[in-house]
Amino acid sequence: MLVGHYGVSFAAKRGDKTIPLWVLFLAVQLLDVFWGVFVLMGVEKVRIAPGITASNPLDLYYMPYTHSLVAALVWSLGAYIAYRGIRAFGGSHRAALFVAVAVFSHWVLDLLVHRPDLPLYDNAAKVGLGLWNYPAPAFLLEVATLFGGMALYLRSTTATTRLGRYGMPVFGVVMLAVQASAFFGPPPPSDRAAAITALGAYVLFAAVAGWLERRRV
Repeated sequence: MLVGHYGVSFAAKRGDKTIPLWVLFLAVQLLDVFWGVFVLMGVEKVRIAPGITASNPLDLYYMPYTHSLVAALVWSLGAYIAYRGIRAFGGSHRAALFVAVAVFSHWVLDLLVHRPDLPLYDNAAKVGLGLWNYPAPAFLLEVATLFGGMALYLRSTTATTRLGRYGMPVFGVVMLAVQASAFFGPPPPSDRAAAITALGAYVLFAAVAGWLERRRV
C-alpha cells in the first residue's frame, strides 16, 4: 500500500487536532522512510523483479529492521517517546499515542497487500495476504482508505480559503495518479532509484499536506 496509508493520517488528525498533519503523513510512512534510508545504506535489500506481483515490481526480500512485526512495534514505541519528548510538539499522552498508532498502521495495511515478504521477526516467518496480485481490488482499497480518512478530516474542519476547500481532494487525486504511475508504469531502473523516489514522494506529500492544512481550521 502507498497512498492508502494517508487515510490513517487524516483519520488520526480528526482524533487529535493538536497533531500537525505533516507529522501524521510522515508517521504513517515512517517504516518506509527508514526502509529507503536503509536501502541506500545497503542495510536492507530489494530487487527490481517485474511481474513478482501484478501491481508492484519490487522484490522486498530483506527488510527486517523496518518491516518485521517486531521492528514495527519498536518504531511505534520510538515515535511515541519522540513525540512526547520533542518540546516543539509538547505532545500529550493522547497525541503521542495517535502518532504511535499511525506508525504501526503501516504494517497492518501492508499485511493486506504485500506478498509474504513481511517478517514477524528478524527475516523469518514471513506473512502477507497478497492483494497486490489483484490490481483492481488493491487500487480500490487505496482509494477507499485514502478518501474515507480524508472525508472524516474534511467534515471535522472548515476551509478558510478556496484552496482550503478544494485543495485536499485535488491533492488526493494527484497522489493516486502518482501511485498509478509507480505501480503500473515502467519499473524503477535500480533499487537505489526506487528508494530515492520513495523518499522524495514522502517528503513532498508531507510538505503539501502541511501547506494545505493551514487553509483549514
